[in-house]
Amino acid sequence: MPKLPLISAKAAIKAFEKLDYQIIRQKGSHIRMRHKTNKGKQPLTIPNHAMLGKGLLRKLLRDAEITVEDFLNLL
Repeated sequence: MPKLPLISAKAAIKAFEKLDYQIIRQKGSHIRMRHKTNKGKQPLTIPNHAMLGKGLLRKLLRDAEITVEDFLNLL
């Protein structure tokens, strides 16, 4: 399994948008995203910070049901 890089919230949001997630709201510094077609998927909450921690990014990938390799290909 490749290592997760440190990426910004903006880069993560763009990658999740390629997976058919859309921004549904923002409250403070947290952006909420939901899958466009499969409403049963777990919604994602991404803090709009300069860099996302590796643990948080791994949790987001688990919630989106995507592997690290697939996510890195989207960046």
